[in-house]
Amino acid sequence: MAIGIGILGAGAIARVHAQGIADAGGHLVGFCDLDGAKASEAAAEWDTQSWSDPTALLSCDDVKAVVVAVPNAAHAAMAIAAMEAGRDVLLEKPMAMTVEQCREILAARDRTGRRLQVGFVCRFAATVLAARQHIEAGRLGRIYQARAVMLRRRGIPGLGRWFTDRARSGGGVLIDLGPHLVDLVLSLCGRPEVSRVSAATSSRFGQPPRGYRFTEMWSGPPELDGVFNVDDAATAMLRCRDGLSITLETAWASHLPDGTIADGVTLFGEDAAMHFDIWGNSVTIGTQLDDEVVDVSHPIPANEGWGTAFKREHDCFESYCSGGDAGPSGEDGLGVQRVLEAMYRSAEAQAEVEVSS
Repeated sequence: MAIGIGILGAGAIARVHAQGIADAGGHLVGFCDLDGAKASEAAAEWDTQSWSDPTALLSCDDVKAVVVAVPNAAHAAMAIAAMEAGRDVLLEKPMAMTVEQCREILAARDRTGRRLQVGFVCRFAATVLAARQHIEAGRLGRIYQARAVMLRRRGIPGLGRWFTDRARSGGGVLIDLGPHLVDLVLSLCGRPEVSRVSAATSSRFGQPPRGYRFTEMWSGPPELDGVFNVDDAATAMLRCRDGLSITLETAWASHLPDGTIADGVTLFGEDAAMHFDIWGNSVTIGTQLDDEVVDVSHPIPANEGWGTAFKREHDCFESYCSGGDAGPSGEDGLGVQRVLEAMYRSAEAQAEVEVSS
């Protein structure tokens, strides 16, 4: 029997999780949002309960686990409160605003004995699962270099709202897209320890007089007179203790038509190289076979995409809560946060910096 899940938050990502729960055959009990009208609207859409007080959701006997899908500034408080109330937690990325908050969440997990899964949903994309099969089969050999790119043409989320207010988000595109890229590369490469980081960030598109012309808006509508004090583009070079080097490039607003520069992950191995767009339709491998240079394409079924990744994430969470294998862990979330903080310190110092232990 499916466990009862409550969602803390009723914004765009909360609705995505609701669909993921439904697709996984889960039991959604209801939504909680400080904006009671928003919670009621989401509850009506999914024919569930609604609350405007997190304590009320966490006191509901039908709720055995929660999805924390609130603005980043509330991640730590809500995750800790849920675990202290005896609920298992699926915590959206980034894990928290700071490394210290991540440690507080882990301490609460260990103190309460609850289960904690971090929302690195890209791990559940079909392309990533296919890529992992080839890596684990040894087809790439030793991976010595990785590159991850995620560029948007006009993709600033919630312009002027909490996404672009550092006090509520903790950062910009590095905090929004960066966790996916960092976690994904580290996960595919065996989670090597990142020792040093060199990064640069910029903020160009959210402020007058240039302004920002958007065609669609995630987490909107925009507040054009709202706060914009975060990064909207970033590049970084990561050095790992085992010799692996990683380059990252990401932007909310690049001007470029989609696909001009290929999004995705590229892994360079001693025996083969691999590239895939996380939400694409194939994994491409360049290698050698019988003294001939060959290209291998691993096709992805047409019905795969964003939605099936969230379904798998919730399949994993349901199984984990029922005693199955763990998904992305709190330790993984902490490790990613350490790298993100180092990126911001490097960008501010305009110098390479060590990643804190």
